[in-house]
Amino acid sequence: MRRQSGFTIIEVMIVTVIIGVLAVIAIRSINGYVVRAKVSEAVLALSTCRTVIAEVYMSADALPTTSDSYGCEATDSSKYVEAIRTTPAGIIMVDVRGVGDLRVDFHTITLAPLDSSGALMTDVGRVARWRCGASVDGTDVNVEFLPGTCRGN
Repeated sequence: MRRQSGFTIIEVMIVTVIIGVLAVIAIRSINGYVVRAKVSEAVLALSTCRTVIAEVYMSADALPTTSDSYGCEATDSSKYVEAIRTTPAGIIMVDVRGVGDLRVDFHTITLAPLDSSGALMTDVGRVARWRCGASVDGTDVNVEFLPGTCRGN
């Protein structure tokens, strides 16, 4: 009798299951990176308004009393931004849409001006730093989808 060599059906099934599990893990992590990249574009939309608000704080005699007085508010400014809004305190809010993930779509990312003590700006002066993605300012996007520079700091 001649002995046949090769893989048994059990060995082939085990290898197939291992490859399938690895593929599922890889696809989930890739989807997370894609969502973060799209959210990064929405965060980038904050930068123009950030410059305008910093200039208002530095050069104005008094802060605007209505939320649309900064002049940087916009709608449909990019593929992933539905609207850019501001509050009278200068907090910039970006409404995210079109990402294709309901954990991010129809949510808001914020950027708030802070003084040198780390408190929200209340009067004209120099903006010492900006706080991005903090839930106290109105961000309701999960931290895992925000860029590293925009995680509430």
